[in-house]
Formats: sequence, structure tokens, C-alpha cells
Amino acid sequence: MRVLNVAEKPSVAKAVANILSRNQGLRMREGRSRYNKLFEFNYSIRGQHCQMVVTSVIGHLMELEFEDRFCKWHSCDPAHLYQAPVRKFVPEDKLDIKRTLEEEARKCQWLVLWLDCDREGENIAFEVLEDFLMGDVGSFREIHESVQNLVRPNQLFADAVDARQEIDLRIGASFTRFQTMLLRDAFVIDIAADDRHLVLSYGPCQYWEVQSHEPEEFWTINCSHKLDEGTATFNWMRGHLFDYTCAVIIYEMCVQEPTATVTKVRQQEKRKYPPHPLNTIELEKT
Repeated sequence: MRVLNVAEKPSVAKAVANILSRNQGLRMREGRSRYNKLFEFNYSIRGQHCQMVVTSVIGHLMELEFEDRFCKWHSCDPAHLYQAPVRKFVPEDKLDIKRTLEEEARKCQWLVLWLDCDREGENIAFEVLEDFLMGDVGSFREIHESVQNLVRPNQLFADAVDARQEIDLRIGASFTRFQTMLLRDAFVIDIAADDRHLVLSYGPCQYWEVQSHEPEEFWTINCSHKLDEGTATFNWMRGHLFDYTCAVIIYEMCVQEPTATVTKVRQQEKRKYPPHPLNTIELEKT
């Protein structure tokens, strides 16, 4: 039996292939997309011998957009965008990934999706295929356990992401068009007539502020006390001073009177919980 495995991004596909194959008999070949390689190796799922093919997408495979007649800014009143029909499609830069999946799917009997266990991951899963089996990944041990205990995705989570994307598109597009067209002639800008429809961004304004910023030197006093149980760090409520002379005077006062009275001790416990299944960052750390 041939099994197609699809990960959320190329680095995860490579990591899953290396872990499941234990770097034994692992073969790599090119797909239609130069960034999404295919890895092949033999594996056993529930006692059944399988030929595994591991590849990846790059995040969401599809995008949401209005139909063509509503895409232009002056094609309709911005308020009409709340009822305008939308469509999901595979963008041009991901068509090669789509073709690779279609070609490999014809030769496979199973499909396993290695995606984040959240709403976005569920949505990407349904973008790849409407009905599939999915494994949850978190660590070396969990990867092997997950592939032996495959479960179906959550349609409600995927629908929630579709709704969120559509709300973002409708609100963002309608308000942007409305505000731009409303304020377009509200300001007198000294530019040529041909440049009347230039779009002004807040980003360039920030750029000049950053470039004109002149850094200032400042001084701070750090204090710590080492014990057998550990090191106690004391925080200065003032934080730092821009006046060098004042900082030196305060520092010398501390040196002359090295004995201090502790009035309050605050301890903070930090916990690091086990990663959730298919937490990509934690997976790559392992």
C-alpha cells in the first residue's frame, strides 16, 4: 500500500521523514515545486507494510478573494462587499504544489496530513482534500504513536477558519475602500496632477523618524548577590539615568554603604509544559 503524507511546510516534511525512516532507506526526489521535495521510505502502519511518500505545502494552499467583477476599487459601493460572492482558489505561485499533490494522490491509497492541531491546521487539511486521515505530531515518540492512531479532522474547526477569513476580507476591503475614497480629496497635497492618485502609507513616515533618531547614552546600576541556593538579582526602580554624574554619585553611595536591608522578596515560578501535538517550533527543537 502506498501512503501520501503532506506536511505544513518543507522543514516539517523532512523532519517527519527522517524520524519515521530513522534515516534508513530514505530516498529524496524532486517535485514540480522546487521548494517541496518528496521523501520515500518503507514503513509499517498497524502491522501493514506501506510505502511512504512525504511532501509538503507552504501554509494555506488556497486564498479567498471576491469574484472578478468586485475586485476593482470603483466596481461597487464598499457596503456591497458584505454581500458580494467570494471564491477560494489556488494562487499562481502554488499551482506547482497542487499539481504535485494531484499526481501523487493518483498513485496512493491513503493520505496522512501532518499539520498543526488548531483551526488553521484543520482548514489547511480540508484545502488539500475533503476526506482524509490525519496524525498529530509533537515529538519523536509521538510521531510514531500518531501514525499508528490516525483520526479524522474536525470540519467545524475548518469552517471557523473559513468564516474568519471571509470576515477579514469583507471588513478589511470595505473599510479600506470607503476610507480611501472618502479622504482622497480631503487634503491638499503639493504633487503633480498625474500623481493625484498616489497612495500614501504611514510606513514611509515612520522610516524618516527612525532615520532622524539620535541615540543617547544612558547608565544603569546592576546588583546581585550569590548564595548557595542561587543568585538573587535586585532591580533598580529608576531603571537607568541619562546623566553620567548622577549615576556615578549613586553608585559611589552604594559602594560606601555596601550593607542593605531586604524589605521584600518576590519569587516567581516558571513552568515549561509539554508541547501540544504538532507544535512545529517544539518539533524542530527536538
